[in-house]
Amino acid sequence: MAFFPEFIRNDEYLFPYKNKIIQILSLSFQAEAYFAEAYKDVLKDKINGHLFYGLHLIDDDFVFREWIENATAVYLLCDASNWSKNKDFEFYSTGNGNWEFKISNSKLKHKDFYKILVEWQGGSGERIPAWANRVVQDVNTHIFSAQIWMPEKQYSWKHATPSRPDTVLIYEAHVGMSLEEGKVASFSEFRKFILPRIHKAGYTVIQLMAIQEHPYYGSFGYHVSSFFAASSRFGTPEELKELIDEAHGIGILVIMDVVHSHAVKNEVEGISKFDGSTSQFFHEGDRGFHQAWDSRCFNYGKPQVLNFLLSNCKYWLEEYRFDGFRFDGVTSMIFKNHGLGQNFMSYDDYYNDNLDQDAIVYLRLANKLIHQINPEAITVAEDMSGFPGMGVDIEKGGIGFDFRMAMGIPDYWIKLIKEFNDEEWNVSEMLQRLTDKRADENVVSYAESHDQALVGDQTIIFRLIGADMYWHMDTKSNHLKVDRGIALHKMIRLITSSTAGGAYLNFMGNEFGHPEWIDFPREGNNWSYHYACRQWSLIEKKELRYRNLWEFDNAMINLLKSNNLYDYSIQNITANNQDQVLSFSRGNHIFVFNFNPITSFFDYGFKVNDLSSWKIVLNTDNKLFDGFNLIDETLLYKPVENGVDFFLKVYIPARTAFVLRKID
Repeated sequence: MAFFPEFIRNDEYLFPYKNKIIQILSLSFQAEAYFAEAYKDVLKDKINGHLFYGLHLIDDDFVFREWIENATAVYLLCDASNWSKNKDFEFYSTGNGNWEFKISNSKLKHKDFYKILVEWQGGSGERIPAWANRVVQDVNTHIFSAQIWMPEKQYSWKHATPSRPDTVLIYEAHVGMSLEEGKVASFSEFRKFILPRIHKAGYTVIQLMAIQEHPYYGSFGYHVSSFFAASSRFGTPEELKELIDEAHGIGILVIMDVVHSHAVKNEVEGISKFDGSTSQFFHEGDRGFHQAWDSRCFNYGKPQVLNFLLSNCKYWLEEYRFDGFRFDGVTSMIFKNHGLGQNFMSYDDYYNDNLDQDAIVYLRLANKLIHQINPEAITVAEDMSGFPGMGVDIEKGGIGFDFRMAMGIPDYWIKLIKEFNDEEWNVSEMLQRLTDKRADENVVSYAESHDQALVGDQTIIFRLIGADMYWHMDTKSNHLKVDRGIALHKMIRLITSSTAGGAYLNFMGNEFGHPEWIDFPREGNNWSYHYACRQWSLIEKKELRYRNLWEFDNAMINLLKSNNLYDYSIQNITANNQDQVLSFSRGNHIFVFNFNPITSFFDYGFKVNDLSSWKIVLNTDNKLFDGFNLIDETLLYKPVENGVDFFLKVYIPARTAFVLRKID
């Protein structure tokens, strides 16, 4: 094969694996040729499974089509068929595992419920069609059914999609738990009450969790049952479209957590044994089950599965105008053992028989398809393995993601807070861990994940302060542990965001140090929604210190955004581990951190390039951000000459960080 991937040329340690990499790329080219008819057409024009399968109104008939490989007979179940097996509602086989049924639109209507009855050799079962785009749970019986959703008036889009922002600042949100009220919030409520908050805070991208339908609310949306259906527990398709449309109107992109790494194992609600076998969509045997997640694992080597998943990407982009995806569980996809128990310390851990080449082919095709449909779409890989080429362009031989999640950063902060005293924090190691990425890829940096907000884990603010949050977060309290926690919370977020290798992410509520965990309704809490919410009122109360953390996050995000700081590399690094002082420049800004818990430094010197003056533009010690106002922010800092070098000398209080901007 003549093609030699550019990303191999950029990493000499990949040379021993070049044949394996080229073999994977060859499989990818073959798969694309299969769908695009040997490149006579582009991929995006050939992936249209969602326009063929599922329910469609053609002329005066409702037409149902499903791929059910192992079926011997299929029947439509609905009110018109008395929800029973009826020969007048029997599908007919069109070959290759495809089944079809037509019925006059006079017998069915908008909002009618339906299912299918699938028969196979030795058994049968009721199923929700795999391509159903609307699924609803009965409030009394809790049974899920597909629903015809064809309103007479289609949603009319009002706003054009904005361009991708120069600075990608992601606000990760869960619609259902976004209100303070203990209930499942709706798309409309999120649009009215939460979207303005995100806009005011300065974030440029919203990442919505739990959009694809899932039977168990407490799964956080990661046990998907119906891949083409927006979860009806949050509202109607039109309400989701209105949310995205309004976000576009204020210049915010909306990406979606897409789950193509696994599927819920439920059979009636999901596609686990859709045709009676375990192997229609998934691998057979142990490989088809994810033991840690208790779910099913896709077989990416089957063309029908590729068509299903690729069409799913196109559907969400075109039907709802999502602006991209964060792909969940990529590590689990690309390794046959799902990456469980592996540390990935060597390239030998990547290129061996454990590698699922079919999954890599799928991810390359997905990224190519997504960017053909929308060249400015954002794709993010949740990959903890650091697999080479994950964030490299398709044309350079990579997998094609725009970003990889920097999953090691939250783990690093947990370890640092849990296992080391403040006096032991090593700023050189800190910078190395925060900037540890492959040179040829961009990453999404984040201080803490949504998992840390769940019962059984702890957010950064709770690790730092603990139960004292419940008693001493008022502005009149003088509490050393709370003071420490608030100071470090700001510093950790500032250093994580300012060192980010392409983008930054925050989970809803963490920006102001949300004090309570997330506990979805379950049997253990008597199915309560009390903790499946966000307490926004805390930042409205000026007597509480949460407001100060929120103010700081707003200022930090807007500083990053207004100066496009991710366009600049990190330079002029000074790291003094004895003092625990770290500084670096990015563009016309210098970031200064003093993690020393005791010692403040006067006239601390940093080397700069010229005699330009500098001014503090963000300071964690500002009173507005619950600091002690120990720094005079009105001062202009002018460098002093020392031979041929120029030094900026500043006062740095203990446990404080600030940002200086060059002003001439």
